[in-house]
Amino acid sequence: MAETTLAINLNSVLAVSAAALLVFVSGGVIYLSTIEWRDRRRRQQPVQASGRSTR
Repeated sequence: MAETTLAINLNSVLAVSAAALLVFVSGGVIYLSTIEWRDRRRRQQPVQASGRSTR
């Protein structure tokens, strides 16, 4: 009986850990994709002349 309870608790811990890792990795992928998208968008914009003179 104690082995069954231990197995259920271990399975629960593993399931929660797997779910947390899935959320963490998915969040990281979304973050990196967003940063790359913003950077690509910034690189494609034409360069605007600054108000300062270069003399």
